[in-house]
Amino acid sequence: MKVNIYYGGRGFFGDPTKYVIRKMQSVFEELNVTVERFDLYDMKSAITTLPKTLKGVDGIVLATTVEWYGIGGYMQQFLDACWLYGDKEAISKIYMCPVCMSTTYGEREGKMNLATAWEILGGKPCSGICGYIPEISTLETNEEYDTIIEKKVENMYRSISQKFASFPASNKAIKQKISVTQNVDFTPQETEQLSIYASDEEYVARQKEDIKELTGIFHTKLENQETDDESRYIDDFKRVFKPQAGLNVIYRIRIKNFKRDLIIKVANAKLDIYYGTNEYGDVKLEMNPEILEQIIKGENSFQRMFMNGKMTSKGDFNLMRALDSIFPFVG
Repeated sequence: MKVNIYYGGRGFFGDPTKYVIRKMQSVFEELNVTVERFDLYDMKSAITTLPKTLKGVDGIVLATTVEWYGIGGYMQQFLDACWLYGDKEAISKIYMCPVCMSTTYGEREGKMNLATAWEILGGKPCSGICGYIPEISTLETNEEYDTIIEKKVENMYRSISQKFASFPASNKAIKQKISVTQNVDFTPQETEQLSIYASDEEYVARQKEDIKELTGIFHTKLENQETDDESRYIDDFKRVFKPQAGLNVIYRIRIKNFKRDLIIKVANAKLDIYYGTNEYGDVKLEMNPEILEQIIKGENSFQRMFMNGKMTSKGDFNLMRALDSIFPFVG
């Protein structure tokens, strides 16, 4: 799966939109999604070539900042280029998540404008993110905002994976009433220029350092009575354990209202399972006890619960999927 992020702000220090897309990129990468980011303010002379980068993409994020009014000139230029030069057949298969943060007013209108524009182009808009953030510190110090961002990324991931359908929008009818400029081919020189601009490896490398930042943000404030039953579920996992050669992994399952996390250590044919705190986990899961009980009863699987949004997962997505193989509760 591949997702492109197009940032239409001006790149100023403290821009809340930059913080949001940095978090989104780290979550996508944890889900093994290939991510490319394009900063439009750095590509003023190449914006008209960027529709070419939409080919082979499953989803995109259109992110911009409202500083005084509207979505800004760079993002508008990119959308104009998509209308004039974009491959409409390719666009029709692409899911788009709009992100619009405001330092003044108009974030909701901006998000709606991005979604409407993508519908007119024929694409598939997903639920987006918008907010009024006058000071970047309000984002950096509030873990609940990080959780909102992660949920949006996971929802977009599910939409793309399961190819969610949507009702037709009247906006798409505009395409049938307006004359559209035919797609144009670019010269070899323009293609070469595009390949130079369409990379942001320095930024990606810098942001990978933030991946571990999300490790402990799901520490739930226990509002209900906590359980002291620290033998629950252990025998169920031992009963169905199916060793896999060469597999060495530590799973950490956070179960709502449990004082400690369920730690599962698998080393080839050896299984060690117990309740603990602060242990490292290659894969961290979070769910309600009712969901885990459905899995243990064979009524569902770990992967289906994740895809349905009934549990969250952080870490290597392939290792998360391996849970259903080493613990085959579903017969």
